[in-house]
Amino acid sequence: DDILKKIIEGVYKIPISLVTLSNSISVLELFNGPTMAFKDFGAAFMARCMQYFISIEDDKELTILVATSGDTGAAVANAFHKIKGINVVILYPSKKVSFIQEKQISTLNENITAIEYDGSFDDCQSAVKKALLDKDLCKKFNFTTSNSINIGRWLPQIVYYFIGYKLLNKRSNNLAFSVPSGNYGNLFAGMISKRMGLPIDKFISSNNSNNVVDVYMKTKKYIPKASIETISNAMDVGDPSNFIRIQELYKTYSNLKDDMYTCSYSDEETVSAILELYSDYNYLSDPHGAVGFLGVKEFVKSNDNFNCIFLGTAHPSKFIDIVENSINKKIELPSQIKEYLNKTKKSVFVKSYEEFKTFLLD
Repeated sequence: DDILKKIIEGVYKIPISLVTLSNSISVLELFNGPTMAFKDFGAAFMARCMQYFISIEDDKELTILVATSGDTGAAVANAFHKIKGINVVILYPSKKVSFIQEKQISTLNENITAIEYDGSFDDCQSAVKKALLDKDLCKKFNFTTSNSINIGRWLPQIVYYFIGYKLLNKRSNNLAFSVPSGNYGNLFAGMISKRMGLPIDKFISSNNSNNVVDVYMKTKKYIPKASIETISNAMDVGDPSNFIRIQELYKTYSNLKDDMYTCSYSDEETVSAILELYSDYNYLSDPHGAVGFLGVKEFVKSNDNFNCIFLGTAHPSKFIDIVENSINKKIELPSQIKEYLNKTKKSVFVKSYEEFKTFLLD
């Protein structure tokens, strides 16, 4: 219990703040950790737990496989860097992550190996799932994963929904959280917080053009599809792993429909939202937060008595080109980002699962 308490205290040293934009709209900023994305909470928790488990099993070495659309890989690389007995292999889609994200993934080296995969995030995720079940690889490696397919990644994310409720300081019966949604681990964590007793009345699942869940909730037809590249790349997921968990939690379509409102937006709408947040609220947002804001705007049109919190999942500097072009103004880079700029990228380019497997075996 004492060890677990120290782990949790270490994770939640990352500051969380609630910024009020209007009487009914706030943003919960979750990007004040070392890699400036909400994934730092889950990655830090997993790293500390796994470091403990490795320490009590001296002869074991752990290999973590992780697929990333950008922020997960950066957070995992930072959290696990230099931990003895743990090697991390990160697969990211070639030319589909931001410049800053790629630097955070591919410049730490030592026990961190970056794999630049010729494909989409879905291809990276498929390769990880395949490797975890590959008998040849499992003979050689003691595998686990730090994607949100591992419950240890989203489990600590439950906590910041409670923190957001506490910071809101309004005991309203009408509370909605808007979650920029990709692989659905973040939204699922919020739904677990409600199941634990937190009085959340509605979840707004805010998607970019990768909108298979939005389509499902409007048509009752779930049709996975190849992911589409967008400016909110962490949400570029065509077959989200955690949506099946949401379905299991709610059991029926009608139960889920009662709790979850869905919507999706184009890159053009996202850029307009970044500009609107800056012009009307003097607030700088990254593309993912802007999608969450768009979800709130749409939701309140027919639900004007709600207090709405959208999640700020990444610092705007991680998508500096997009943000600066959207507001037509230069922004200052924080120190956490600046330290990566002059580091040298080191990655292994692979074109297929077979190439990836061969690399691991060699």
